[in-house]
Amino acid sequence: MKENAADRIQELQYFGEFGGVNPSIADSSTYTFLSAKTMFDSFEGNAEGCYLYSRHSSPSGLYLGEALAAMEGTESAHVTASGMGAISATLLQLCRAGDHVVSSRTIYGGTYALLKNFMERFHIRTSFVPITQLKAVEAAITPDTKAIFCESVSNPLLEIADIPSLARVAHQHGIPLVVDNTFSPLTIAPARLGADVVVHSLTKFINGSSDCVAGAICGTSDFCTTLKDVNHGAAMLLGSTLDSHRAASILKNLRTLHIRMKKHSENAGFLARKFERDGLKVGYPGLLSHPGHPIMRKQMEASYGFGGILTVDVGSAEAANALMEQWQAANLGYLAVSLGFYKTLFSAPGTSTASEIPAAEQQEMGLSNGLIRISVGLDQDIERTYLKMRRCMEELDILSREESLY
Repeated sequence: MKENAADRIQELQYFGEFGGVNPSIADSSTYTFLSAKTMFDSFEGNAEGCYLYSRHSSPSGLYLGEALAAMEGTESAHVTASGMGAISATLLQLCRAGDHVVSSRTIYGGTYALLKNFMERFHIRTSFVPITQLKAVEAAITPDTKAIFCESVSNPLLEIADIPSLARVAHQHGIPLVVDNTFSPLTIAPARLGADVVVHSLTKFINGSSDCVAGAICGTSDFCTTLKDVNHGAAMLLGSTLDSHRAASILKNLRTLHIRMKKHSENAGFLARKFERDGLKVGYPGLLSHPGHPIMRKQMEASYGFGGILTVDVGSAEAANALMEQWQAANLGYLAVSLGFYKTLFSAPGTSTASEIPAAEQQEMGLSNGLIRISVGLDQDIERTYLKMRRCMEELDILSREESLY
């Protein structure tokens, strides 16, 4: 019988201090020892099962990390205070001055700024390449390359990374493949496809309630231990520590992720098909028209669908802004960044989450000012939602405008 990631998460059992069905929250920043020698051993990393200081680790963080490792199929996982905390710790652990990273050119704007602007301060260079072109990826690798970085489903253009092929290229050159799987938890399992490190912004689908910021790094036990080394560990020394209460809250929400992802995908797929039939320029991996559809189908877990994110290009920033304001006024969702919430969220990435990317590069990668990224919510009657969204587009004359543009 096939066991999937959701089953592995459900099978993890932790009892609270008094037999509670949820583990007790470790509401402490520091922990006591019965002997000074055990404290010393803990600093040296030689005291199994002991807790020292919550920047090192906490029971609540370790519970969540174990569940995330079970989900991704990795040996271990380390949780952080944000998705950017996870990405920065991972890349700075792998690289030092003079090193080089090959990255997808279509990535979250904050990640782009980290690689392009911040890490160059430390003489760590990045080559941004079309991640769907394997020859371009391999051609960018140099003797100094220490990692290939990509997103399973890219933000915001929804390009699909061919993870097994990228892993083969990376491993042929003796370098790790790091994959951000924020857009596709459960839907894609990068580690099982060959990725060495999987990072997440837990803020999004995994937590699902838009009430906290958190991240995770999933990988080998050795790599996660190295991240927490008191002398050289990037996660330890950068101090991106997740609060125990938030870790406990995310763990509870994680247990319903499989149900939520199916509904997000079902609703997004419905809207994508309807919008495409209406003549809109739609991006969604579940559509046959999407260039990444065959790769997505090959490497996804079909029961969770093609994900909860779609894009619609309405031609101009003015049209995009007017439509999003109209949708919000009609109570169809919120004009807001982020994703994975129970309500639909929409934003224009070119002027928000991808604004760190220069306009010329946005244009080169195909990111127009009229592109709207839609994180589809958990609406029970998605057809009713579609009809209301369409009515807004008709009132703004966007459907007829789209027919003339495309």
